[in-house]
Amino acid sequence: MPALRRPPGRCVLFLLLALLLPSPHPARAPAPPGPAAALLQALGLPDVHRGAPKPRPVPPVMWRLFRHRDPQEARVGPRRTPQGTTLRPCHVEELGVAGNIVRHIPDRGAPTRPPEPAWAAGQCPEWTVVFDLSAVEAAERPSRARLELRFAAAETAAGWELSVARAAEGEGGGARPVLLRQAVPTLGTPVRAELLGAAWARNASAPRSLRLALALRPRAPAACARLAEASLLLVTLDPRLCHPLARPRREAEPALGGSPGGACRTRRLYVSFREVGWHRWVIAPRGFLANYCQGQCSLPATLSGPGGTPPLNHAVLRALMHAAAPGAAGLPCCVPARLSPISVLFFDNSDNVVLRHYEDMVVDECGCR
Repeated sequence: MPALRRPPGRCVLFLLLALLLPSPHPARAPAPPGPAAALLQALGLPDVHRGAPKPRPVPPVMWRLFRHRDPQEARVGPRRTPQGTTLRPCHVEELGVAGNIVRHIPDRGAPTRPPEPAWAAGQCPEWTVVFDLSAVEAAERPSRARLELRFAAAETAAGWELSVARAAEGEGGGARPVLLRQAVPTLGTPVRAELLGAAWARNASAPRSLRLALALRPRAPAACARLAEASLLLVTLDPRLCHPLARPRREAEPALGGSPGGACRTRRLYVSFREVGWHRWVIAPRGFLANYCQGQCSLPATLSGPGGTPPLNHAVLRALMHAAAPGAAGLPCCVPARLSPISVLFFDNSDNVVLRHYEDMVVDECGCR
């Protein structure tokens, strides 16, 4: 009697599929993200800074924006906002525009700018400034692009006129239309000009690079000024990082982490940027209290005390059902009930100083759900 043919086993089927179906190259196979990569993804950053950033001072305006916006900074330092003021999400109050990302972009044309030759009266030179905007993602909507210039004048003049035009890529290039003209009464303070709406449309995404030709001419005969520093303060709004409601931080400190027993409550968890290797390019803060939720949601722990987060009726119902018949329904889960934001000041891969605001990064309260 001939032996019955048995169907091929799973190993044979997998081998046939492996031979018939195309497989990706081993070098291209995605690796599972580690804790640092997961945190990087949560912060909305494409990759870690490549190497140590070039040392340069952090502009004072970026420090002011960080200290004004970051809730944890406001807690440990003197109060910088009026009592009872609620910071609106996705809005930069100090600049009066919508946004959750602020970049301070230095002039990239300064190292290649030739020395300024001697000039005749009335023939002041022009300067070409270059700003690298490649780090701005397509989803970001610019809300402010402020050009900031510092000049050094040989003598005081009775007023100046600043003109900004689009610079040609190579030598020459013919006439270039002037984007804006602006009166400058004095050079003792930084000269600021708004480029949004002039250099590119307000409803358009930021270009990859911005090359501008600057000219500063005195209204009366006087010596020409010298361009000392140029930078761009760019504010954008990334809707993927924006939440509609503001959640003010509570003053109560979470409990220290311990055994999983006890009622559902907030446990203290501090995330150090040094421990994940980001301390060289993260300027501030050094870390933040992320916290987490842990504890039981059985009766009477589900019924929070006075001043606590009120549980959902569904959570109370599940706890009652579990107490009456443990196999009929599982216990509610101890989950975050209130979260608050953080702000991070850091250097990106283009050595720009960036301030990003992130909602729902810190667990302030826990509850049974």
